[in-house]
Amino acid sequence: MKKGDKPDCKELEAIGHETQPPARYTEASLVKTLEKEGIGRPSTYATVMGTIVDRGYVQMRGKALIPTFTAFAVTALLEEHFPDLVNTEFTSKMEQTLDEIARGGAEWIPYLKKFYQGKTGLKTQIEVKTQEIEPAIAKTIHLENLDATVRIGKYGPYIEIITEDGSSEVIKVSIPDDMTPADLNPEQIEALIRQKKEGPEKVGLHPETGEPIYFKVGKYGPYVQLGDKTEENSKPKMSSIPKKDSKTDATKDDVTLEMAVGLLSLPRLLGQHPATGGKIKSALGRFGPYVVHEFKEPDDKKLQRDYRSLKQEDDVLTVTLERALELLAQPKLGRGKKTPVRELGAHPGDKEPVNIYKGPYGNYIKHGKINVGLPEDETVEGITLEKALELLDEKAGTKKTSTRKTTTAKKTSTKKKATTATKKKTTRAKKEAS
Repeated sequence: MKKGDKPDCKELEAIGHETQPPARYTEASLVKTLEKEGIGRPSTYATVMGTIVDRGYVQMRGKALIPTFTAFAVTALLEEHFPDLVNTEFTSKMEQTLDEIARGGAEWIPYLKKFYQGKTGLKTQIEVKTQEIEPAIAKTIHLENLDATVRIGKYGPYIEIITEDGSSEVIKVSIPDDMTPADLNPEQIEALIRQKKEGPEKVGLHPETGEPIYFKVGKYGPYVQLGDKTEENSKPKMSSIPKKDSKTDATKDDVTLEMAVGLLSLPRLLGQHPATGGKIKSALGRFGPYVVHEFKEPDDKKLQRDYRSLKQEDDVLTVTLERALELLAQPKLGRGKKTPVRELGAHPGDKEPVNIYKGPYGNYIKHGKINVGLPEDETVEGITLEKALELLDEKAGTKKTSTRKTTTAKKTSTKKKATTATKKKTTRAKKEAS
């Protein structure tokens, strides 16, 4: 077409197109990004991951790392007042300098002195910036499409909103612990504010006791409560409400009176174990719904408990004794035990298995307590047992050498201390004699 042409339009069709947001970081993808930017080293990645989780900067949902309100506040503060310190180029350059120091190519005392006490050093920046930082602003988080203000308080994040009824009353309400900025929306804010202003919503009356059952949202998510909290009843019975799916919390509309009564009746007795005669129950715990087998071993007075988590398709309120027995019959995997992605065979020495596992930083070979990463030119399907044994032997040899060096260093240090102590005793004896 050229300027001046008048196309004869026969038909118009609106075609929708939606773009997908970037995928959340996982531990593995975050490590790859750090490697690409030259930040950190293989020996520090596990510590980095542990730190951001332990300090509450992210929540783990499956494999995804979800930033928290604390992360938003800290990041905003650092980017505004200490932009150089959180610049990836600065961090990468610092890592290179530390490597040079480790190799003996740079002096560590001058570098650290300049870093902390130089004209633009960390100590100077903190002294200047702390005068500029206003705590109230630093604790405030600004989220798009939300009228309410989110702040970080002593007991966690909370919403602050000014009522529009003319009273200009400021209402503050805590945000549940498992809720992140990505989860917060106007509807949830409205529900939290309404509960704060009007009190909890009533699900109905308990058919046996006649007490009211309330739907509430607390620090650890939604739950139901039987009766009012009074001086006589300071701890009314409560029960958490399972999530609708792996991510979404249940709402008031999802909770029926029958469901609330069932949740408040937990733990639910399913029956007796045919082998031990012990009780089998279904219940809700910190990590979700489960079944438990309570029994006593012969000649043992202590009550034993064997737990199994319910699967996604199971319902804690309707699971049967037969299904519970099926779950309890399955082997219980201890924490940290993984299923190998490939079994290579038995080690010719001790006949222990040599397997390949998938880890947060890639695939690795495991035999006993020795782990060795899979070489880049090898694939899970292509590596042989013979090649795996060579890699394991190399790793074992490295460990032995390292152990010998450490032992030798300790012995040398002990000998030096003993020699020094002997010299001191001799000198002291000579002084006393004179």
